[in-house]
Amino acid sequence: PTCLSLNRTQDKCCSTSENSSTVSSDIDLCRVFTTLPKLDKSSDTYSSGWAPAQGLRWELNMFSQHLVPISLLAILWSLSVETCESFMPHAASKRRVTPASVRQMFTGIVEEMGTVVDLEERDDMVLWDGSKGKGTELTVKGPVSMDGAYLGCSICVSGVCLTATELDFESNQFKVGLAPETLRRTYLGCLNSGDAVNLERASEIGGRNSGHFVQGHVDGIGKVIDRWTDDNSLFFKVQVDDDLLRYIVPKGFIAIDGASLTVCEVDSRPGEKWFTFMLVEYTQKKIIIPQKNIGDPLNIEVDVLGKYSESAIATLLPRIDELEKKVEELEKKLGEVGQ
Repeated sequence: PTCLSLNRTQDKCCSTSENSSTVSSDIDLCRVFTTLPKLDKSSDTYSSGWAPAQGLRWELNMFSQHLVPISLLAILWSLSVETCESFMPHAASKRRVTPASVRQMFTGIVEEMGTVVDLEERDDMVLWDGSKGKGTELTVKGPVSMDGAYLGCSICVSGVCLTATELDFESNQFKVGLAPETLRRTYLGCLNSGDAVNLERASEIGGRNSGHFVQGHVDGIGKVIDRWTDDNSLFFKVQVDDDLLRYIVPKGFIAIDGASLTVCEVDSRPGEKWFTFMLVEYTQKKIIIPQKNIGDPLNIEVDVLGKYSESAIATLLPRIDELEKKVEELEKKLGEVGQ
């Protein structure tokens, strides 16, 4: 495991050996884990070579303070592994490059505004075992999205990552299926012929990302409750549920109808539950959001790093609480010995 070594300026950890007066100023956070088995000892003395009560408490505090950055680094590392491999000659020689392997995820930089051709409910869709089932199929026209498209490729339609099932290069149209989960989480099931949608092809590995990591996995629907202009900027106020608002922070990333945008303000007070964002002049002419009026829905995807960080912290908090209790017990025993 990767260890984060920090320099401690106060409460230095001293050796308890009688023949040594060495003072160590470098604290390894991994010592928290390597020392844990010793906490179960019932002995009144502690012979680990360092002051356990103060040292462990200090390391726990530092660990909790740096927990989120560590988790974010781990996430970014996992996202960048394949990117790094694409620049390694030996990796390139071993792996066959296919369209599916060089295009993954999205950036939130909308490439074009497409047009809905048809939204159809069908009952003759062939399933994996040959049986037929019901489903919803969306047909969209988008010349830019058709450039380089192939069956099975991913296209982000107003923030939703969808799989191309049919391609018509003559008319620049493609078809995608809308699963029941997609219909529950997004407003795509309410689209009509002629409606505009934001379109973006999956990003290329190694290419620029002028937005942020957008999965195309919509978390829920927000509702426009106000809009106004400030010079050449267009502002929107959006109401969302608590389960989404908890991941939305001022100046943080957010994907709205597939567009990578910056959160301006957040109000989580009871009865409010809204956030704002604004569109600069250039963006206003490139995406469909300016066409939204008060009461209209928006597909919302919060920053995935926030969700991963919360999950990582949630798994460690019980363990940290347990360690705090053991430290308190150990301090109590040391106090009794000192008396």
